[in-house]
Amino acid sequence: MTDTIINLDTVNPIEFFGVNNRKLDLLKRKFPLLKILSRGTQIKLSGAPEQIDTAKEKIDLIIQYMERNGDMSENYFEQILGGDDAETVDNFVDRNPNDILVFGPNGKTVRARTANQKRMVQAADRNDIVFAVGPAGTGKTYTAVALAVRALKNKVVKKIILTRPAVEAGESLGFLPGDLKEKIDPYLRPLYDALDDMIPADKLGYYMSTRTIEIAPLAYMRGRTLDNAFIILDEAQNANDLQLKMFLTRIGANAKAIITGDPTQVDLPKNQKSGLEKAIRILQNIDGISHIELDEEDVVRHRLVKAIIRAYDKEKGKEEMRHS
Repeated sequence: MTDTIINLDTVNPIEFFGVNNRKLDLLKRKFPLLKILSRGTQIKLSGAPEQIDTAKEKIDLIIQYMERNGDMSENYFEQILGGDDAETVDNFVDRNPNDILVFGPNGKTVRARTANQKRMVQAADRNDIVFAVGPAGTGKTYTAVALAVRALKNKVVKKIILTRPAVEAGESLGFLPGDLKEKIDPYLRPLYDALDDMIPADKLGYYMSTRTIEIAPLAYMRGRTLDNAFIILDEAQNANDLQLKMFLTRIGANAKAIITGDPTQVDLPKNQKSGLEKAIRILQNIDGISHIELDEEDVVRHRLVKAIIRAYDKEKGKEEMRHS
């Protein structure tokens, strides 16, 4: 039996231990053979040397991450504790300080946080069209918007166009007050939220007023040719076959496009079929078009979102077996 003390002087101990010591409890569950005590800005580990070494490696990674980012979600905390493969570890160690995509307001840094998000960034750097599909909360839209903002700031493109199929913007919206923009804006809100994280409010207002950044329903893309632009089609599972083809054929010279979607959350009327899976299937072997799949391991929302996705996937599997 040996003892080791780890100092947390460079991070916020409250953030490290979590609300009501929830993160500390995760650490204790991961290493049940160790006695783990928290004392102010220190952690004391008691137990077998090999167990202590393994725990210390994980804690050092967490400290490195928090020194860089200021905080850490319980989801990331769990990922570091559970990930023993080199790729997971590499994901959290800052081997490349240049992987920051955008510096947002108040010193906020936006970067790809998970292995598949990093693949998405690499795919966008190497290809003009990228399909990024996966469940809610995997950072598809957020990463896509960060890539677009980076391209604009680096003068790679002259404008950003963000679009979504306004599936709900049919008859049900007719009774809502306001003009068409006011009716449709709630469905485009997640795109505004991502931009708010990355661009100061006054500058964002200027970009919107000059149409350097444009947010519009997919129907507004018809008949246009989009040159020198970074275009994002979000929630693409709610575009039908003709709409997706229309969007993809709008892309002009010196333009990049990212198409994001979750094939399991189609909101189209029952008589309409999503065009996303077909587009991915028939375009998968074209040079310059890439396809990235994200999964529950990329979830960066509340830690329960991952469990919810798994439960739904499990139930879907049962239903498919019953119907087969």
